[in-house]
Amino acid sequence: MAVKTFDDYLNRIRKMKRNLYMNGVKVSRDDERLEGQLRVIKETYDRAHDPKFEDLCTATSHLTGEKINRFTHIHQSIEDLLKKQLMTKVLSHAVGGCIMRCMGIDAMNALSVVTYEMDQMLGTDTFNNFTKYLRYWHDNDITANCAQTDCKGDRLKRPHEQVDPDLYLRIVESRSNGIVVRGAKIDNTVAPVGDEIVAIPTRFMTDKDSEYAVAFAIPADTDGVKLLTRPAYHFKRKHLQAPIAEMGDAESFTIFDDVFVPRERVFMDGKGDPRQTAFAGFLALLFAHYHRHSYTGCKPAISEVLASAAALVSEYSGIEKEGHVKDKISHLIGTAELVFAAGQMSAYRAEKSASGTWIPDEVLTNAGRRLAGEEIYNEFKTVADLAGGLCATMPYEEEFFSGETGKLANKYIMRNPKITAENQHKCFRGLENMLVSDFAGVMQVAGLHGGGSPQLETIAMMSRYDLEELKGIAKYLFGIEKDVPRYERATVTPRKQLERYKKLYGAKRKG
Repeated sequence: MAVKTFDDYLNRIRKMKRNLYMNGVKVSRDDERLEGQLRVIKETYDRAHDPKFEDLCTATSHLTGEKINRFTHIHQSIEDLLKKQLMTKVLSHAVGGCIMRCMGIDAMNALSVVTYEMDQMLGTDTFNNFTKYLRYWHDNDITANCAQTDCKGDRLKRPHEQVDPDLYLRIVESRSNGIVVRGAKIDNTVAPVGDEIVAIPTRFMTDKDSEYAVAFAIPADTDGVKLLTRPAYHFKRKHLQAPIAEMGDAESFTIFDDVFVPRERVFMDGKGDPRQTAFAGFLALLFAHYHRHSYTGCKPAISEVLASAAALVSEYSGIEKEGHVKDKISHLIGTAELVFAAGQMSAYRAEKSASGTWIPDEVLTNAGRRLAGEEIYNEFKTVADLAGGLCATMPYEEEFFSGETGKLANKYIMRNPKITAENQHKCFRGLENMLVSDFAGVMQVAGLHGGGSPQLETIAMMSRYDLEELKGIAKYLFGIEKDVPRYERATVTPRKQLERYKKLYGAKRKG
């Protein structure tokens, strides 16, 4: 069966070699500090077997015709893009934040496009490698990390200009049977509990950066891989169990210490074939694009989770009918609706790539993701404003159940007399998890930087937007030109980059 269970997945990762480091000690992938992240991953397996969610969480493999988990699916239609976005949103509601598995499948969709285009232009055979690897994903319902962000060193210098050449992941040796890579990738969500690591470039590369044009996939416990792990989790509750308190996150600072990658798992090798170097930027940009489209699912979900909390605490405080309360909550809802709508419309305006994979519109995707990033701290501020300071200063849970203090604590937590003291306590305990926990801090920074900061979304949008054509409106209105233009922005995707490559390699062949 291609749609695996959480137990299938858990049994796999329990057998993996120990290469996770926490506080200087090697730990297993079922370490108790990783329970929160495993709880999130569990949703992605369980809901695929739940009739209520199955239509969103499963798809049909275009390779085998079998039912597969949508987190392993390559988008074959506009409907696939829409369902992926909605699945991400719905599951993010269930965990109160990031659903974790989108990075891996966003990288796989990008690779499905880039490896095919590269083969068509250069005569390479990377798409065949990719397709065989994708079959492995479908058969085993793989959970994976996309390792993209390099350490980068001096931000004003390109990879080949760094004092230490290893500050970007690079190929130190290219052989007929594979490559050897050295370097590190940071901000690696899900890597500590992933089956696989899919590594891709983080930026455009020049001819001098060919050894940094590298993409591959390896098991996360491959020899030489060291996962320096930073978990984020909540205080364990003793009395008031709640889903939000069960969730968590773990990030990895992933070191590749001269790691050998077999040739069949190599998807880009700029050192062995410098012609591939130009495609590094295309792959980096396309992954970011797919990942930002996923963010138009998860970020509206987080806005709605925050709006839900804001509405609940307002009711429990008796202020839900106040005008300023409705105004603040409307901004949360408005952001959620606009970001989700941008993602939907980008899917409706998608284009089909040569490999058959569908790519959403680049301007709309980036516009939606940028709005989400710009608003994330304002959204948390709104909930904190309506909740008051108690969510950050509330006594420990035990004080509400102590024989000496419990009766008094429950007496004085009361606000709206229609709401029980226990539910008041549950509400503020949930707000504590949502706003002031270790996990909450990670979610806020991820809301700003995940998939790229608002500045990167601006760069992506403006690199594709035709301002010269747009100026035609003003030229007509101002009397500079006589004819009114019919301005309709065409769909644009990162595949636009290929036009430059076709000219480049066409010129080389003619020469």
